[in-house]
This record gives sequence, structure tokens and C-alpha cells, in this order.
Amino acid sequence: MMNCDPVTGACVVPELNTATNTTPERLRQDLAVHYVGDPMCSWCWGISPTVKRLEAFCADEGIAFSLTMGGLRAGGSDPWSPQFKDYLRNEWQHIAHVTGQPFGFTLLDAAEFNYDTEPACRAIATVKLLQAKHALPKSVVLTFFSAVQQKFYVAGQDTTEVDFYADICAAVGLNVAEFTALFDSAEAKQAVHQEFVRCRQWGVRSFPTILLERNGEISPLAVGMVHADQLLTTLKHEIAA
Repeated sequence: MMNCDPVTGACVVPELNTATNTTPERLRQDLAVHYVGDPMCSWCWGISPTVKRLEAFCADEGIAFSLTMGGLRAGGSDPWSPQFKDYLRNEWQHIAHVTGQPFGFTLLDAAEFNYDTEPACRAIATVKLLQAKHALPKSVVLTFFSAVQQKFYVAGQDTTEVDFYADICAAVGLNVAEFTALFDSAEAKQAVHQEFVRCRQWGVRSFPTILLERNGEISPLAVGMVHADQLLTTLKHEIAA
């Protein structure tokens, strides 16, 4: 069962043994902000308004902003048991109380569900590939990520089915057929695996985590739940130093 701390608002990352060399993308030579999370990490949904404000701030300040998928429960593991569903219900109710984010609970009425976060993470990696291929605005990635969270946590739809993403693609201007073909490809699977590895190479052990990169050196700005005003105050202080 996933391990999420109700006090800090952080979900612990599982171990991953495979390693590879990757280089973070940066738009400026000196600064970049990296948001590391998972669309099916409930505290990542809780922090969603903060992340949107963070992206907007970075755009205004000319600071590169990127998302990296962490694979909270890639492959799934927990049986869809009454105990697991009770755990999720309590967790979601707590996060809704702390953050004000809406949650629906219809998913918990499903007879079966594999809480596998890899397909949702792969969907984001797919959008990143399409964004680069078609030179789309980089903001499309967070817009898509947030829409996946909304549809999963509020509408209770199944992220493991590729059809889940069709209306989100249409809403953000992506070709549904192109997305579907790429989503099932070896390229997308490799891309998301590289993101999982990068997360661990950066030393990230729980989600959500927000990192500041300065001249190639990476340090945490926030781990777990943080409100936008607090985060932006910290970031402003760091970039002014």
C-alpha cells in the first residue's frame, strides 16, 4: 500500500534499480524549476493550484519550468480490497479538508480497479513528446496533467484505459489518433521510464517535490503540501540570493 504522510502531504516513492544518464532541460543557463509528481498521487492533486501559480510565476520571470513523472505505483500492487478502498477514502477526505480540492468517490464503488500509475504517467510523457514534435506551448503539459487529475479524482474515471485521454486531448488541441498511437509505443514507454529514473537520480523520495536547479546544482524548494504564497516567497528569496 502506498505510504502518504497526512502531516507533510508527501507520498513516498518506491525504489527503482535501473539507472540511465539524463540531462534536465533548461531554458535559462542559470535557473530552472522542476515539479516531480504523479497524476495519481493524491497530494499532487491537493497541491495542483499551487503548481499552476508556480508555472505562471516561472513564465513571468523567464525561468524554465518542467514536470517529471515519478511513478508512484507503476505497475500497481495493492489488491482492490475493502481495506485499500477505506484507506483511499480516508486519505482523500483528509486532503480535501486540508486543501479545499474537490474529490469524488465513485471510483471506490468499482468492483475492480488496478491502481497502476504508469499509464497516467506515460500519458504525460506522450504529451511531452508531442509538444516537442509540434513545437506546442510548454504549458500544454501541465494543462493536460491537471485535466487527468480532475477526471480521475473528481469524475472517478479509469486512467489505465487509453480512451480516458481522448476528450482531454481534444480539449488541449492534440490529435487523438496521434496521441493514442504514440501512447502505446515503445518510445513513450521508454520516455516515461527515463522520467522515473531521473526522479530517483535527483534524490526525490516522495511526491509532490519541487526542485530548484541553479547552474546545474539541484536542491529542494518544497516536499509535500505547500501553499502557493509560501512557495513563491521561498522561490523569490532563492533567486534573489
